[in-house]
Amino acid sequence: MFRFYQCKIIILFFILSILTSSALSQVPTNPNKEDEISQKIENLASNVEHKLDYTDMIDELKYLQQNPINLNNTSEEELKKLFFLNDIQINSFLEYINKYGEIVSIYELQAIDGFDQSLISKIMPYITISKVKRQYKIIPKYVLKYGRNQFLVRYAQVLEKQKGYLPIEDSLYKANPNSRYLGSPDKIYARYSFNYHNKVRWGITAEKDPGEEFFKNKNKDFLEIKQNNGFDFYSAYLYLKDLGKIKNLAIGDYHLQFGQGLTMWSSLAFGKSFDAVNIKRYAQGIKPNTSVNENKFMRGIATTIDIKNYEISVFYSHKKIDANITDIDSVSNNILFISSLQETGFHRTPNEIADKNSITETVYGANISYKNKNIKLGATAFKTMYDAELRKRISPYNQFDFMGKENINMGFNYSYLFRNINFYGEVARSDNGGMAYLNGMLASLNPRFSLAMIYRNYGKNYQNLFSNAFSENSRNANEKALYTGIIANLNRKLTLYAFIDNFAFPWLKFSVDAPSKGNDYLAQLEYDLSRKIRMYFRFREKNKQINNTQKENVINYLDNTKKQNFRYYISYSVLPSIILKNTIEYVNYKVADNKAHNGYLIYQDVLYRPLEKPYSFSLRYALFDTYSYDERIYSYESDILYAFSIPSYCYKGSRFYFLVHYIISKNFDFWLRYSQSYYSNKNTIGSGLDEIDGRLKSDIKMQLRIKI
Repeated sequence: MFRFYQCKIIILFFILSILTSSALSQVPTNPNKEDEISQKIENLASNVEHKLDYTDMIDELKYLQQNPINLNNTSEEELKKLFFLNDIQINSFLEYINKYGEIVSIYELQAIDGFDQSLISKIMPYITISKVKRQYKIIPKYVLKYGRNQFLVRYAQVLEKQKGYLPIEDSLYKANPNSRYLGSPDKIYARYSFNYHNKVRWGITAEKDPGEEFFKNKNKDFLEIKQNNGFDFYSAYLYLKDLGKIKNLAIGDYHLQFGQGLTMWSSLAFGKSFDAVNIKRYAQGIKPNTSVNENKFMRGIATTIDIKNYEISVFYSHKKIDANITDIDSVSNNILFISSLQETGFHRTPNEIADKNSITETVYGANISYKNKNIKLGATAFKTMYDAELRKRISPYNQFDFMGKENINMGFNYSYLFRNINFYGEVARSDNGGMAYLNGMLASLNPRFSLAMIYRNYGKNYQNLFSNAFSENSRNANEKALYTGIIANLNRKLTLYAFIDNFAFPWLKFSVDAPSKGNDYLAQLEYDLSRKIRMYFRFREKNKQINNTQKENVINYLDNTKKQNFRYYISYSVLPSIILKNTIEYVNYKVADNKAHNGYLIYQDVLYRPLEKPYSFSLRYALFDTYSYDERIYSYESDILYAFSIPSYCYKGSRFYFLVHYIISKNFDFWLRYSQSYYSNKNTIGSGLDEIDGRLKSDIKMQLRIKI
């Protein structure tokens, strides 16, 4: 329960936010440029247990901030990179251009069906209007002269001593070598990239995670570990676009995106969020890999050939991946069996290093697609092969999972635009006969109301390690569900976003020993007090079933869980250079008929971006108090370029961070970020080798960028 003084602080915070925003409603500064992106990433991060690199998802938008799309010289493919737009809006825009000619002013967009003031403000940072229609030819001297080089180097570290780095006697360490990390606690990241108007790109990325060794084997004298090659992970690519009939060509590390992701989608993708209608996936086909998610990419060669209304893509990938080894041939020393594929990318202890690059994964296949003005069709087929057999320990819940050395996946996708309604979907099949279906509909029923629906039916025996379609589950199997979302512009300043997702799992799941079901509701009421001030109130409730945890029960039965989140958010400007953001979030969690537990998060953000100055900074101070980890609250934090911080606020304490960005010169800029969490009701933080003996956890990050 809240204590009385805590309630007073929150009430006062709420009142001051309203009063301050009302007084400042005419300040001409837009505080909302990246709010939509941060909310989507925040929701995605809350559904995974380990940290991911979201660079691939926003890399295109970061480029467009520096090189905006000229609306008078663009295409459907280019506009789809703005995930704020859907097929209906893009079609309306292109029809308007064909009918009335070039756009004269940004305000003219309001005359196009589906383009309201809220949408226009979202796409403003990524678009421009110009009568000059530039053509960028791929000629070597132009590429080298006008291409842009960028080099990033980043350093990060947890400042408190963690258990994995504490001193230990050699005799004890030799007896239990996995009791300590082999490397240092710092994280080092380096990235070089070249870009010529998105038509010629190449780059290389290298990363060392905390606990991994860097250029030397400290313990090679008495531990048999694999040779160290400097950074733990390297990634490189060459990407060419618009070479005559060759639409694109990728050599090195790349991603594949086709259809709705049910057959092939090797990268991350957004799922459910406040943006309740824009849930359709817009596949980019072949794109370069710019992240350091160490197992979620392809490595080899891929190309797309454009033949009139057809596009044919072929791809081949061959790379080493991490796996948990269970059996090795004593004669040939070849790996025979593995129990799982590892995706964390951590190689900090002898056991983790033994799993590194232990087996070979080969993937090859093709996609063919057809499109005209209103219809798009596509078919994808590929084969996956491993040089060791995946043999899991059989349990009732996982008996339909993929096992073996080979798998073949095939799928068909479609999209049909009929006036203001877009029908789309995908059907897929795995080699064992497992089937998966997804069918969706997006309708702009009138300029103020849009509706989206997705029905999905993923068979319990559908097996695909590269499937990443819209889902409640972490994988696209064992799920039947119906999603309905709406966006309603109640008036010029008030917008309602809402969705309901009813789902069922016909077979067992991990920690759920019976078929189960649940639902997910969200409603977000957004109020644009002026063009420069935004606030919203969000309610979300998720109901799921888990095993009953009472030990005296002989047979497990399912308990219903209910988690409710209430959030109030406001952003506004007190001066053209100062933006304030305030959030209050309350959570309530209940299992069966047990007592409900609750928690809260309250924070103040300050963003200072002085005009015509080479520096800017942002900071946050947050208070949080939750009963346990079950009531955790995720919140996106500002971070250095291409780094991401979405911590889970849980237990009781406070947290602050500050971020400084300084532009040293035209070609150099520097970031510094420091954050600290204090837990008043815990004497240790974290678990396992990451455990800290104390109540403080502090992080520091530094990054230098060089642009040429």
